[in-house]
Amino acid sequence: KYIKNDDIELMPFNLDFIGLQNYTREMVKYSPLIPFVGAKIIKASKRNTAHTQMDWEIYPRSIYLALKRLSKYNGVNEIIVTENGAAFNDTVEGETINDTNRKEFLQNYISEVYQAKKEGVNVNGYFVWTLMDNFEWAEGYHPKFGLIHVDFETQKRTIKSSGKWYADFLKNN
Repeated sequence: KYIKNDDIELMPFNLDFIGLQNYTREMVKYSPLIPFVGAKIIKASKRNTAHTQMDWEIYPRSIYLALKRLSKYNGVNEIIVTENGAAFNDTVEGETINDTNRKEFLQNYISEVYQAKKEGVNVNGYFVWTLMDNFEWAEGYHPKFGLIHVDFETQKRTIKSSGKWYADFLKNN
């Protein structure tokens, strides 16, 4: 009763791009105790799979599958990965922040993006979440997602090994 006669004709439009934010996949199981949805997420640690500090499964194929699915929508000019990254417990050793897990995460996810692109998916951008360790709305300063380490007491910034790798990757690719 709220739709006017001409509304349907006015709704379609061309999207400039679709932005994809991808970090993980979620596994769910039936749960009659959860209202409305009737399901609950099974944490990655409970499934004995590799996971991030946020207990998100490390599943690079998820970004490939999402890109392939989005590419099937009519009227999609291009897809841009607007967020992709992971929080890990970084090892701080003096002036060096070793975050091998983040580097491997990015390598594997970017590889899946590239595979989708080779198969014809019109993905034309990729942004790592995030440049610097930051304040996460639901988690505070605890999870470290950044390519640059921030000491929140002194505000000193140090490029992590993943940040150095990513700079080199962008320069040479």
